Amino acid sequence: MKTHKDLDVWNASIELVKEIYRVTGNYPKTEMFNLISQIRRCAISIPSNIAEGAARNSRKEFIQFLYIALGSCAELDTQIIISKELDYIKNEEEIIGNIEKIKSKILGLIRYLRNA
Repeated sequence: MKTHKDLDVWNASIELVKEIYRVTGNYPKTEMFNLISQIRRCAISIPSNIAEGAARNSRKEFIQFLYIALGSCAELDTQIIISKELDYIKNEEEIIGNIEKIKSKILGLIRYLRNA
């Protein structure tokens, strides 16, 4: 691995961030400093933690940051469900599917790092 930018999971999570920004752009403006802000921070946290972990000196630290990214995935998933319940979004299945794919990739990378 050269850098975090070479990881499929990092690239997929960047695409998710872009998707989240597009979707939350349609939320009511009253949610700007509430749900929109929280969702966007959460989505950004995923590739950010992958990048930070990849830049660390040890495999153990990298794995720790990957677990933090997994936590952000779970948090984002919850916020998307809340958005659906509030009728802010209609295509939550696609977003949740993308989150699940990223979670699976993170878990695969953790397994790989543990066995390397």
